[in-house]
Amino acid sequence: MRLKICQIIPTLVQGGAEKQMSLLAANLDREKFESHVIVLTYSGPLEDELRSQGVNVHIVGKRGKLDPTALSRLIRKLREIKPHLVHTWLFAANSYGRFAARRAGVPVIIAGERCVDPWKQWWHFAIDRKLLKITDRIVTNSNAVVDFYGRQGLASSHFKVIPNTVIPNTQPRITREELFQRLKLPPRGKVVGAVGRLWKQKGYRDLIWSSELLRVAYQDVCLVIMGDGPEREKLLEYRDHTGASDAARFVGHRNDAAELMSGFDVLWNGSLYEGQSNTILEAMSLGIPTVASDIPGNRDLVVHGETGYLFPLGDLDALTRLTNALLLDDAKRKQLGQQAARRAEEQFSLNATVRAHETLYSNLVAQKTKH
Repeated sequence: MRLKICQIIPTLVQGGAEKQMSLLAANLDREKFESHVIVLTYSGPLEDELRSQGVNVHIVGKRGKLDPTALSRLIRKLREIKPHLVHTWLFAANSYGRFAARRAGVPVIIAGERCVDPWKQWWHFAIDRKLLKITDRIVTNSNAVVDFYGRQGLASSHFKVIPNTVIPNTQPRITREELFQRLKLPPRGKVVGAVGRLWKQKGYRDLIWSSELLRVAYQDVCLVIMGDGPEREKLLEYRDHTGASDAARFVGHRNDAAELMSGFDVLWNGSLYEGQSNTILEAMSLGIPTVASDIPGNRDLVVHGETGYLFPLGDLDALTRLTNALLLDDAKRKQLGQQAARRAEEQFSLNATVRAHETLYSNLVAQKTKH
């Protein structure tokens, strides 16, 4: 008998959690699992990819933060699908999805916490603790997340850590010249990249300031910031106010981001908090060394001095100095990049991540069946 597995997630935009969920849903063993995805709010570009892989996609169409009609539709959809197990992702889906799964009589309920979330207020954690009573397991990607929620009253025994995955790059890296041509930017001898949503968590102000310090030190270099988000205009204003307009270039959201990243010499990650960065994993698979903030999530990925460097959060001198040393030493940069690619392949493979989820799913369903 194939087990029906239903993933519930707020949207199908190209965010980190959405990518990880899509990879999992599309690669579950078809002989053992029937894969469904319920999108709580609205779809996105990942829907076509999922459908092309034979995944059943359902859209609920939730409106606003509180939508009782969406909850009713979600319960009806779950009763129609009759999954053996529901796996929810991110706060909205964790809340609506777990409650709906319980009402629909789903045997096994798993939640997904993907990041350290200091934005949460007391009532968010109250909901998390309340729903823990109907949750069989919480899957996360990092021990940093386990520790964070442990401080909020969610014991580590409820969690299962399964690292994020990355698909190895099989395409030739583009040249630096092609990178600048595609982005319509004046060419530079070296390029540092930062990729992700433009919001406070990602620490872009520190990166912008450091880009000007780096330009002064190295001269022939620029920072390419790839992504969009609510902080874009404020960050542009900050860049121009600090005189870093020549050093830091914003190129917006790019559908060819993975290809463009292959033209980076170094990746920067200045996040204030993370679960486990997909961008760092993608850079590792491309053989690009990362200089990242020394926070728990980043420590899971970057081995200081072996696959890149970690700098103390807020220490812009260290960020600039470490990056400048890499840009000046082609052999060292290549060595760290090769070691990063090897680490990505050995420890963050798609097969290992999917098999770990399959084992968890099968074991939990078997335990419930016995009862």
